[in-house]
Amino acid sequence: MLPVLDEPNTTVNLPNKPRRGRPKKPSADALDTREALLRAGMLILTESGFTRSGIDPILKSIGVPKGSFYHYFSSKEAFGLAVLERYRRYFEAKLDGFLFDEAFSPLERLQRFAQDAQDGIVRHEFKRGCLVGNLEQESSLLSEAFREQLQATYQSWQARVATCLLESQKQGEIDLQGSIEETSQAFWIGWEGAVHRARLVKSIQPLSLFMNFFTQAIQVKTR
Repeated sequence: MLPVLDEPNTTVNLPNKPRRGRPKKPSADALDTREALLRAGMLILTESGFTRSGIDPILKSIGVPKGSFYHYFSSKEAFGLAVLERYRRYFEAKLDGFLFDEAFSPLERLQRFAQDAQDGIVRHEFKRGCLVGNLEQESSLLSEAFREQLQATYQSWQARVATCLLESQKQGEIDLQGSIEETSQAFWIGWEGAVHRARLVKSIQPLSLFMNFFTQAIQVKTR
């Protein structure tokens, strides 16, 4: 005897029409994973740079499979650019916290930023430097997109220092021989060089030497 088949269900479930409007937001887990990748990338790239850093150590450090990585980033370069953008925003917030703190004079704000950076490099045993400075040293090996973003980052940082120096000049703390824009550019050129030298010799002496030199060069001379 043949088995009895169930009656077919004649009710047709039509799919819901998609609503127009904004695209679906990524889930909290997706955002957390992407942020974890960027944070891990910042840590490793500040130590090893971009060209020498592989994806595998970054994934291993946070337990993310490689397949998931390519869900968030199409390539290592796309990841590197996203890390650079994330670092830029992080460092801009850090600079703003120091350079626009009205509890201190403008020149003191710049000095406090430098002291905090010195404390940080010692805390990390001179293994971590500045991600932007590391990438700058690799610029001949990087794409034009990297170089453009690095220049935009420096311009953003220089503008913040220039604002601080302008306020310092108005308060009579400093007396500049050149323009504020050139002085702020000179600060970052010298500062990044001092960071690299500090990592080389494993001492904050280059950072202290640069800050003393820079401060004495711009400070109003008193008799």
